[in-house]
Amino acid sequence: MYTCPFPLSGSFTETPMSTATETQLDVEISISETAPCTKRITMKVPAAAIDARLETALAAFISEASFPGFRKGKAPRALVEKRVGGALVTEARNQLMSDAYSRAIEENSLRPISDPRPVEGESVPELARGKDFRFVVEIEVAPDFAIPDFGSFEVRKPMIEVTGEHIDGEILRQSYRWGTPARIEGPFEHLDRMLGKAVVTVAGRDGSYFETDKALCVVPAKEDEGKGALLGLLIDGLDKVLLGKKPGDTVTVQTKGSDSHEREELRGKDITITYTIGEAERITPRSNKELAEMFGVESEEIFRDQVKDALEQRRDGEQRAAMREQVAEHLTSTIEIPLPTKLSEAQVSRSLEQQRMELLSRGLEPAAVENRLAEMRSKSEADARNRLKLFFIMARLAEHFGVQVTEQELNGRVAMMAAQQNMRPEQMRQQIEKSGRMNEVISMIRDAKVSDRIIGQAKVAEIAAEDWNKLVEARAKA
Repeated sequence: MYTCPFPLSGSFTETPMSTATETQLDVEISISETAPCTKRITMKVPAAAIDARLETALAAFISEASFPGFRKGKAPRALVEKRVGGALVTEARNQLMSDAYSRAIEENSLRPISDPRPVEGESVPELARGKDFRFVVEIEVAPDFAIPDFGSFEVRKPMIEVTGEHIDGEILRQSYRWGTPARIEGPFEHLDRMLGKAVVTVAGRDGSYFETDKALCVVPAKEDEGKGALLGLLIDGLDKVLLGKKPGDTVTVQTKGSDSHEREELRGKDITITYTIGEAERITPRSNKELAEMFGVESEEIFRDQVKDALEQRRDGEQRAAMREQVAEHLTSTIEIPLPTKLSEAQVSRSLEQQRMELLSRGLEPAAVENRLAEMRSKSEADARNRLKLFFIMARLAEHFGVQVTEQELNGRVAMMAAQQNMRPEQMRQQIEKSGRMNEVISMIRDAKVSDRIIGQAKVAEIAAEDWNKLVEARAKA
């Protein structure tokens, strides 16, 4: 049952004072739609029901109360009302609101995606004997739609063979990942890492918007075409700003917040970051022999075989991910549903955090994940709305297919993510729970199962990796 933490009345949880067993609440409920996916719920509890609730609560408390000078349950009614009457009325008011809201949700099969909020111009009256009790809230609800037939949908399965070139590239990546860092004094080169103080200002706002003494930055690799992430923002030409600099230097970068940024106050705003470099390091890559020894294998040849196995597993995962991405594109392009007129920070953040968990589970290094997320933040509001649209569609299809996420599946995904990041499963789980991202992991597993159900109904056609990449590039340019 959805519990309503209504902001005007505090929590709806019962206090230990409640001992009465309540019957079903008599309440009049009316619901109207005030905006796409937004419902206004008006609830009125008649005076007779109010009186009955208050009388039951008072009688139950008297029967259990112990006051000095009186036996248990024998304290005079007037004394009890004087001592705790106000608290009983407040508790009854909170419980009535909770019961009325829960009944409105259940009887009207609503699927809330936000906490209820007060309506401007409406206030919650005090609870009083002999008077009706009326209150109004607004909530956002998940949209509904007709389930389509997926039998005619075609999914392309990209095929690729792991070659020696792929193996060499992966070994090179691992050599830097597990290389030896050493402090440097500059001048900076590609892939040098640095920590420094960042001060962010936003056009139209006085003073600094954000400051930190521990902003991490990496000089973009040559193949990144100058783009790199700083404070989660994708910066064009970051390489030109950092190459040749040294600790102690201060650089300034400018960018614009995307229309879909999870922080509403940054959307479409000119952003300036003043970055003072504090310290820097350069990675000396490990040799192939050292990598083999680190991973506990007897020879470089065996190490290459293990890397090939890992790449084939990753290829299979990427292949499945590509097919699931086609499902996502098909769903968002063919299913029309209303969306909230204004994307909230929580909705955008939830979508990005789910993407973060997905990328980590596919074996991307944390730095690469942050770059991908920065790219997503830089995209248009239409892209953000499509991600949110997909969230609602997947939730509805999960209900349709009866998809549930088991504890075993959750543990398996956490263990897989841990292996990809070279961590112990318990460390990964603790990290996810501490960051509050476990719901995103659950949603990721759910969405994958839903996509696989659809793929199982669709027509699957194999396609060469080269042809697949051309299709992807063409779509990116469109």
